[in-house]
Amino acid sequence: MSRLVVVRGAGDLASGTIAHLHRCGFAVLALECRQPAAIRRLAAFCEAVYDGTHVVEGITCRRIEQASEAWNVIQRREIPLLVDQTAACLKKLQPAAVVDAIIAKKNMGTHTGMAPIVVALGPGFSAPQDCHAVVETMRGHNLGRVIYEGSALPNTGVPGVIQGYGIERVIHAPAAGVMHCVHQIGDAVEKGEVIGYVGETPVYASLTGVLRGILRESFAVPKGMKLADIDPRVEQKQNCRTISDKARCIAGGVMEALMVLGQQKGVYYI
Repeated sequence: MSRLVVVRGAGDLASGTIAHLHRCGFAVLALECRQPAAIRRLAAFCEAVYDGTHVVEGITCRRIEQASEAWNVIQRREIPLLVDQTAACLKKLQPAAVVDAIIAKKNMGTHTGMAPIVVALGPGFSAPQDCHAVVETMRGHNLGRVIYEGSALPNTGVPGVIQGYGIERVIHAPAAGVMHCVHQIGDAVEKGEVIGYVGETPVYASLTGVLRGILRESFAVPKGMKLADIDPRVEQKQNCRTISDKARCIAGGVMEALMVLGQQKGVYYI
């Protein structure tokens, strides 16, 4: 067993955990799919899948092509990212822990046999059957709470409320097609303004605020797919590139789970 912590997923919530563990001295490897669809992509390490590298809050994530390259990147104080949706590399790497941070609202194949310690984020998992601990991801009093027996709250399909806006904050594709962005992340937008197109179909801002996230240019989307997120707090423009309060809270829960379970199982990461 190595001291490596493997994080499945590198979207914006996963990136909060990846950055937190990295800053605390953990050796972290991120795993992603071939076409990640992060909305808050400027604050998500998964952008390295497309661009080779991506920097979030001063931390560089670098795409690697083989698992054997991971330690060289870690030694440079960077985060390696491998395209490995099924986590096939685990058998070779023998990590100390696996964190499922895909946030798929269902289990995408994670199980307790993957590593001595397995932690999962959000709904779709039950501890200790699927993993050794679940971290709550729903906004509210229990956000970031570690659950050692039981499950996170079920997915409601409704985003957390900010300044009275919930479901209105998220925009879904009005049709199937290729994404074309008129506005970029961080732009101030007015309700009813065209922020982009899916094929020839315009996508309208659902409220006035700052465009917190939007899919990449030329991304192929099915009808109904989440493609943009607006924050009604215009002053949040400066935070479009940084890890969110929610992601930081979840990261604290992951750290707690890793340390508590590590003490119980005699697993050491540093």
